[in-house]
Amino acid sequence: MLRQTRNKTLNFPKCPSIFTVNNLGVRKNFPLFARNFNISDMNNTFPTEGNLSGLNREDFQKDINDKKTDLFILKNKKGMEVAVTNYGCAILSIMVPDKNGKYANVILGHDSIDHVINSPEPFLSTTIGRYGNRIAKGKFTLYGEEHSLTINNGPNSLHGGPTGFHARVWDADQVDESTIIFNYVSADGEEGFPGNLEVEMTYRLEEEENALVIEYRATTDKATVVNLTNHGFFNLAGIANPTPTIENNIVTINADFYTPIDEVSIPTGEVSKVEGTPMDFRTPHTVGERINDSFQQLVFGAGYDHCYVLNKAEIGSLDLAATCTDPVSGRIMEVYTTENGVQLYTGNWLNGFEGAHGATFPARSAICFEAQCFPDTPNKAHFPSAVLLPGDEYQQITIYKFGTVKS
Repeated sequence: MLRQTRNKTLNFPKCPSIFTVNNLGVRKNFPLFARNFNISDMNNTFPTEGNLSGLNREDFQKDINDKKTDLFILKNKKGMEVAVTNYGCAILSIMVPDKNGKYANVILGHDSIDHVINSPEPFLSTTIGRYGNRIAKGKFTLYGEEHSLTINNGPNSLHGGPTGFHARVWDADQVDESTIIFNYVSADGEEGFPGNLEVEMTYRLEEEENALVIEYRATTDKATVVNLTNHGFFNLAGIANPTPTIENNIVTINADFYTPIDEVSIPTGEVSKVEGTPMDFRTPHTVGERINDSFQQLVFGAGYDHCYVLNKAEIGSLDLAATCTDPVSGRIMEVYTTENGVQLYTGNWLNGFEGAHGATFPARSAICFEAQCFPDTPNKAHFPSAVLLPGDEYQQITIYKFGTVKS
């Protein structure tokens, strides 16, 4: 069980690069172990009063299509606090200390359910599915059958479509002060995807580390594609009015390769070396150091919006993917994942809209590390497969661990 290894999973050395090719249709089965809770009382919640984030439970209680939304507060023994809602499993706040012990919210979010639902950025710090990232022209063929998806990003399907997992009310059960389990059944044909997909996702705080662990499990009754991720929009300085740029953030990414994109952000199918390009974060660089270079990939993405091919110890291993440091606050975030890729997105399209407690979110005021399969994998047979078959179980673990610079 993962809980039994909780103090052993958070410190991983850089691993050598491998890129294992799986053909479309190969079963995806990670050698992981996730907990199986018996969920009997949906939407039970621990007390939310007096939370560090200043959020009010009544502002998140609403009936949507005969399902209730709510506010949930997670805490650990070290003082970390995370606020979430079961609408899209949106993370509303992550309260962690800076180098001087001062707490701040380091993730972009909203302060009411109506603002979450009507956000100018619909994917803001939500859970993404059934397929994170883009699928070209909203079409893919699986075992000879073509499937058409909703187009919602130029000519492409993005993040599971306009009513993907980010826009659904999940069943929720807060089993203890630091753990909440979400469940959702995505119906056959929802947003064009085949198969009834049963999804269980857990948010859990480590007790001895300021770390948010996200565990995903899913099964299907028909061959389908699955690519789940969390679209956390992070700002380690803390949200504010305006929220400061992340261009001074120092980033490393454990990847020798990335997947170049075309003018509509679909992978070309190439797997290119980062070496000698502004895409290289194998050693620390600030985000802003090269983001405005005339390099064609940065022009296409209006900044960084690219999937990195992570160096893995083995398929499905939980490895360090990326680190991010805010030099002013001294906060550090480390990202660990079992996934093959991580999408680096630098908030290029944020437009200054208002979030929680009057904070505003201008362009490049957030950085995202979206652990996932590669974009458009269903149309790229040489990319590692995103196919899930009946009888198999999709499993993923991603961890966001927070600390501070040691003086």
